[in-house]
Amino acid sequence: MTVFADRREAGRQLARHLSGAGPDVTVLGLPRGGVPVAFEVARALHVPLDVFVVRKIGVPGHPELAMGAIASGGGRVLNQRVIEQFGVSEKTFEAVVDKERAELARRERLYRGTGEPAALTGREVILVDDGLATGASMRAAVEGVRQLGAARVTVAVPVGAADTCAWFEQFVDRVICVRQPAPFYGVAQGYGVFDQTGDAEVRALLDRANE
Repeated sequence: MTVFADRREAGRQLARHLSGAGPDVTVLGLPRGGVPVAFEVARALHVPLDVFVVRKIGVPGHPELAMGAIASGGGRVLNQRVIEQFGVSEKTFEAVVDKERAELARRERLYRGTGEPAALTGREVILVDDGLATGASMRAAVEGVRQLGAARVTVAVPVGAADTCAWFEQFVDRVICVRQPAPFYGVAQGYGVFDQTGDAEVRALLDRANE
């Protein structure tokens, strides 16, 4: 399978699948890795760019294992199977949610400064990440933008698991998954360079987009 050189190249190729965007489109990148991709998409389409922060709700003692996710705008999804498997009480779950909600707010301030989040009411929103594996973060983002009044929702990624990409087709207006490798081992397999995106890079890209 041909891989993308890096996130920036992936964004430029993804933009070709999103041409013809109307005047009421806003591109939202999921930090951190989705923002370099989204920056290239927004620049190619000549539309506004903003971030949409998503936080995984990790199982206590096993933070890498998601029992849910929350997003800007109040989006929230649960993984009931994981919650039941680890016997997580409602009180414990809500305590983790409160902690992650505070971190979500901190990151929004970090990335956006004193600027206001993009108004989404009545707009077409293109949600961009660097890839889709389980899709938990993107599911929370979809719920969040809908609660903020988005009229149409597109999920757009350069690489993703085929079953996850297909799952989203039931719930959003459009799904763009440019490459769906089989077998799918992880998002990183779609990239030549897949280093970590830092907070400073996210802020710098947002500043450039808003100039």
